[in-house]
Parts: sequence; C-alpha cells; structure tokens
Amino acid sequence: MASVNPYLTFDGQCDEAFELYKSVFGGDFRGKFRFKDMDSGMPVAENDVNRIMHVSLPIGNGSVLMGSDSHTSMGPLTAGNNYSVSIQADSEAEADRLFNGLSAGGRVMMPMGKVFWGAYFGMFTDKFGIQWLVNHDYNQQ
Repeated sequence: MASVNPYLTFDGQCDEAFELYKSVFGGDFRGKFRFKDMDSGMPVAENDVNRIMHVSLPIGNGSVLMGSDSHTSMGPLTAGNNYSVSIQADSEAEADRLFNGLSAGGRVMMPMGKVFWGAYFGMFTDKFGIQWLVNHDYNQQ
C-alpha cells in the first residue's frame, strides 16, 4: 500500500529549513542533493546550481518530510504552491493507478516515467489545485 508524505518547496532556504527540522526531529537525512548533482541532462541556471534539488528526513513512525528549493524554470513561489503531497507507491502498476486516478481533470506537469534517481516518477496538479508527486523506487528497502 502506498505511503503519503509532505513535500515542501522553498525559495533558497531549503537547506536552512531542513537543518532546523533535523535539529528538532532528530535523525539523519536519507539524502540531500543539490541541482548541480543532478544527472538528468536538463540545463540548470547558474543561480540554481547550489540550491537543494531534493532532501528527505525520516520523522516519526514511518513518515518522511521531504523538500527542495524552487528553480528558475518553476516560476515564482507563492503561498499555496510551496507544498505537495508525495505518494510512495509499492509498484509501477500502483503508481500508474494512483497517478491516473488523481490527475483526471487536472494538469500533468511530468507524466509517469523512469527518472535518473532510479525511480518511476510523475507530478501533476489535480482538478482541485493540489500538487501531487507519485514515486516508485526500484530499489526499495
């Protein structure tokens, strides 16, 4: 069964915010990656290279707080578009089912597909304006 976690987006303060969250919740980051570490073949603006592309911090009973900084191509960050609901699916089939069902009538920003971090991933805004990320890691632990 899929798990659901909050995904927060910042305008350059993600590193600072997650260091604070780590000091409060404890634990260690599962990973912290900057845009300059990205191997997607997509160009990254010079002022975005040191921003956080993705960070995850386990908190509590199986929950994971995740986040990233916005980048130039995302446009301005405003209240209401600075968070998403992230779903971790157990299989590609479950990811497709969730993605197709929740995105119906909405706007797909990235269709489901294999991505450079070893996952099957897609993102969309549903017809109610809620942003969603659907992910299936191929090497689940």
